[in-house]
Amino acid sequence: MNANDGKIDAARLELLLGELRLPGVKLVWAKLAATADAEGWPAARFLASLAEQEMVERSRRRFERHLEEARLPPGKSLAAFDFAAVPMISKAQINALAAGDAWLDKGANLLCFGPPGAGKSHLAAALGLALIENGRRVLFVRTTDLVQKLQIARRDLVLEAAITKLDKYQLLILDDIAYVTKDQAETSVLFELISARYERRSLMITANQPFAEWGRIFPDQAMTLAAIDRLVHHSTILEMNVDSYRRKEAIESSRSADRPPSKATIKSAT
Repeated sequence: MNANDGKIDAARLELLLGELRLPGVKLVWAKLAATADAEGWPAARFLASLAEQEMVERSRRRFERHLEEARLPPGKSLAAFDFAAVPMISKAQINALAAGDAWLDKGANLLCFGPPGAGKSHLAAALGLALIENGRRVLFVRTTDLVQKLQIARRDLVLEAAITKLDKYQLLILDDIAYVTKDQAETSVLFELISARYERRSLMITANQPFAEWGRIFPDQAMTLAAIDRLVHHSTILEMNVDSYRRKEAIESSRSADRPPSKATIKSAT
């Protein structure tokens, strides 16, 4: 076979790999083929190596897609979470939840309570990221934003379809549920979402108020009790009753600004 035949075959293979949607193989086949020729690999080893590269590339692309669609706030990871500042939260328990298999497959929920600035959103986003890394699909959204979208869907008579579309996410993170206003239209779509996912798909909810104050969210006691019942039935509750991270940082920053220098400075005479 002359050099021109080799070039034609290579160009033809590039086209075929594109048509077959094998981006991983397309990226590495030439380099692997050269190595295989030089080292005398059997055909099975060469093909297995190509298949492994394709799997790696598909996994990478899938992670990037899922990460983009999740809309997680940036920079929030378990590695960056200060567990020492929240001693009531078990790092081992959070790592077990991050694996995701047991509770997500059962449609169980995570409920995270604590004052503003305690790190609830950070923890929720960090868990979301860990689950995406483990192959799960997650959506992080402010509760008020999602409620507004569901209200529009109800107005357009497509609420059921909109809620069903959210089923593709194995975990739906509703951040700051307490900021939903006590309005019949808003809270009714939120209740329908909670009911639709009950025992099928998981929710993680962050809230500033304990259950005793959820009467401020839902317009009547019956709906409040029904929502709480569905959320708690299969759930893990995380209590983060600590001082605000942001408050601590502000105090520390203020102290640093007021603190005298640790070493005296000598000004040169002029």
